[in-house]
Amino acid sequence: MIDVAAAQQRIASYIHRTPVLQSALLNDLVDAELFFKCENLQKIGAFKARGACNAVLSLSDEDATKGVATHSSGNHGAALAWAAAIRDIPATIVVPNNAKQIKKDAILSYGGQILECEPTLAAREATLADVVAASGANFIPPYDDDRIISGQGTVALEIVDQVEDLDVAITPVGGGGLLAGCLLGFKDSGIAVFGAEPEGADDAYRSLKQGSRISSHSPNTLCDGLLTTLGEKNFDIIRDHVTDILLVSDDEVVEAMSLIWTRLKLVVEPSSAIVLAAVIRNKAQFKGQRIALVLSGGNVDLTGLPF
Repeated sequence: MIDVAAAQQRIASYIHRTPVLQSALLNDLVDAELFFKCENLQKIGAFKARGACNAVLSLSDEDATKGVATHSSGNHGAALAWAAAIRDIPATIVVPNNAKQIKKDAILSYGGQILECEPTLAAREATLADVVAASGANFIPPYDDDRIISGQGTVALEIVDQVEDLDVAITPVGGGGLLAGCLLGFKDSGIAVFGAEPEGADDAYRSLKQGSRISSHSPNTLCDGLLTTLGEKNFDIIRDHVTDILLVSDDEVVEAMSLIWTRLKLVVEPSSAIVLAAVIRNKAQFKGQRIALVLSGGNVDLTGLPF
């Protein structure tokens, strides 16, 4: 069952209530009031801590003793390892053998155990299945799960409490857990909620337009956190509640990322900067409005910046 309010109570003492920042220069650039929700300053450096924490804390004592497991080459793996440490239970993360070392280091730093596999979805799922069969560990999906969606939606509840009279909120969309959760968190607020997606990984946009979920695609974008195919549960929520999905190019993401780094002095991933890129591309649409932008994470390889 998806319950964002219950998730907020469950995880409140473990996560950061992240700040909301503004920039007069960026406001002037787009002729609107921008409110940046800084999930890049969240535990493990990304919003993923919220969903993972809610999922782990939702386990019964009996189930928790078996530990947790998932497959991830990004922030979800680190988030699950961190959340498992809260309950002092083991976390096994199946990681493709071509994953960046910075991602593996993050998982290990939070106490997770890494199992490497071939860099295919089939290999990841098969390796994970072996782990679950051998240990009885609880599989915690990265985004297509009620507990995860509920946890991510707590971002929206905080924004509503922190910023008055919002017109619009924009979040990145990859697997869709953050957008779906925020749609439920903002429900009945009167706030128009948009997703932002790269042109090279536009399955959410195309799914919305055709009215059915695209189950596989071949993404090509520097927004490495948004490569995942949209989840089933998330698509149903997004289809029913989202205002629209906004597309941007990678070049526009790089420009927005540079602006955030230089004007807000914030380290953010390309996947975070996409929300500002969406406003810049659609300035006429958002002129004069009060807009919350969710900066989803800040785990970026500093040796390979795109600007």
